[in-house]
Amino acid sequence: MGTGEEQGAAGSDAAQAAAPDPEARVAAQARELEELQDRYLRLAAEFDNYRKRVVRERAELIRTSHEGLLLEFLPVLDNLDRALAAARSSAGSFRASEALIEGVENTLRLFRGVLEKAGVRQIETVGREFDPVVHHAVEQVRVTEVPENTVVEEVLRGYLLDQKVLRPAVVKVSTRAAAPLDTGGASQGQGGE
Repeated sequence: MGTGEEQGAAGSDAAQAAAPDPEARVAAQARELEELQDRYLRLAAEFDNYRKRVVRERAELIRTSHEGLLLEFLPVLDNLDRALAAARSSAGSFRASEALIEGVENTLRLFRGVLEKAGVRQIETVGREFDPVVHHAVEQVRVTEVPENTVVEEVLRGYLLDQKVLRPAVVKVSTRAAAPLDTGGASQGQGGE
């Protein structure tokens, strides 16, 4: 029977040797816990970044989704401006033109209010320094009364959608008169030397 007892004792020694000690198990579990916590924190940070990006993209999509429609409204606004200008030029001759002017002014005021609610505002032009980001120059006008590169006339209004140019303002810009060429004494003096 001694051999059976010996085999049983040898088997329990082998089982104890195969089983890790409690300290090693705790250390392994602590490492595994740290790895899981690290993965959790990384996933949480990635999700937070994803959520913020989606919020930004959604806000941008909402802001720009109306851009095409707003661009289609601008020629209507231009025509109302022209109608009002034409009615004013013939005002005083007919009582109907005064009513037309008032009606167009009311329509323009209402229409501009709707556009302002959508974030559209008019670009400032006349008297401002020319800015190629918001102005489109179609002509240079020789003017001495204002500084060079100043907008002197607005041909077509420009508009911003929040901070983005929806349509640049079409303008005329001042330039200084060219200095007359000196064809007299200076060129003769150089030629004689």
